[in-house]
Amino acid sequence: MWCKHEPTMETSTICVHGAENNTSNTGAVAVPIYQTAMYAHPGVGRSTGYDYSRTQNPTREYLEKTIANLEGGCGALAFPTGMAAETALLELFGAGDRIIASDDLYGGTVRLFDNMAANRGIKVDYVNTSSLRDIESAVSPGTKAIFIETPTNPMMKVTDIAGTSAIARKNNLLLIVDNTFLTPFFQKPIPLGADIVVHSGTKYLCGHNDTLAGFIVCADGKVEEKLRFIHNSTGACLSPFDSYLLIRGIKTLALRMKRHEENALAIAAWLRSHPKVKQVFYPGLADHPDIEISRKQASGFGGMISLETDCEATALKVLEKVRLILFAESLGGVETLVTYPLTQTHADLPKEKRERNGINERLLRLSVGIEDAGDIIADLEQALG
Repeated sequence: MWCKHEPTMETSTICVHGAENNTSNTGAVAVPIYQTAMYAHPGVGRSTGYDYSRTQNPTREYLEKTIANLEGGCGALAFPTGMAAETALLELFGAGDRIIASDDLYGGTVRLFDNMAANRGIKVDYVNTSSLRDIESAVSPGTKAIFIETPTNPMMKVTDIAGTSAIARKNNLLLIVDNTFLTPFFQKPIPLGADIVVHSGTKYLCGHNDTLAGFIVCADGKVEEKLRFIHNSTGACLSPFDSYLLIRGIKTLALRMKRHEENALAIAAWLRSHPKVKQVFYPGLADHPDIEISRKQASGFGGMISLETDCEATALKVLEKVRLILFAESLGGVETLVTYPLTQTHADLPKEKRERNGINERLLRLSVGIEDAGDIIADLEQALG
């Protein structure tokens, strides 16, 4: 059953107004926090539509409808973390199944795939998903899905979503897209052919570095039904208060994403001119190998930059000397963060895989915040020395 939602409003308006109603007949402008574990029945065999908050809660339901509206999906499910969402996805697969995945993924996803998925007999085939030819070549009789990040974390490679969808359709595969970096404000994978979109809601959707969350958005009602059963059965549901924080954060998503990108463009250009920066990885740079794909499928380039310094000593000095910028391993909040993938986000990857992907002792990742761009650049300048 295909039940893709067709938004009737601009994305920025959906960010502010969310779902169709605010679950209250009081006239409250803010969505109420229904901090309850269970709900009283009006009588035998009768229900208000809510029975137990693991199954559904009005605050979480409003958030899920908002995310589905933003992504143009059939429905969405909210989880306590992005990794909880990805763990639920694995329940769709069993022993002998294979998943094609981007070879440059967030380290936590690789850890999940190489351990928990492998323990269940699920094989993950890593390929350069920037190449449609490599994706098609990796399809085998046991392949059930293609999982992509675009842009990838941390090397900012871009995958052609529509082109990958064509391969998935041809081979009866699910296409799963991690849309954390660009969010539905800049990129909507479902209209491009994705079956499932996943998010670490902790990042840009929340936007304030104050809670953890994860999302799955489905284009198909049958897939949503399966995942909603998994969601309820495993109990990995987002709390009412955290749901409220996400609803509040999303209201400013459009404004924040514009500022993140504006700052990132300026900082990426500045970094390229610095003598101690060897290479800058940002999809919005004119000479990025995938810039035309980005322009075709996204309306912006986001706020994530990776850079390779001239030596390890320079990278470590930056981490020690930044003042305004915070040395932390998350991303997507209003504050600018610098991360050292080698020892943080990708520490669990085998050394040979890290090095093959360019994750070395000289690589830094910047999550560009919404501060004044000049102040961010000034801090980088003093830290680089």
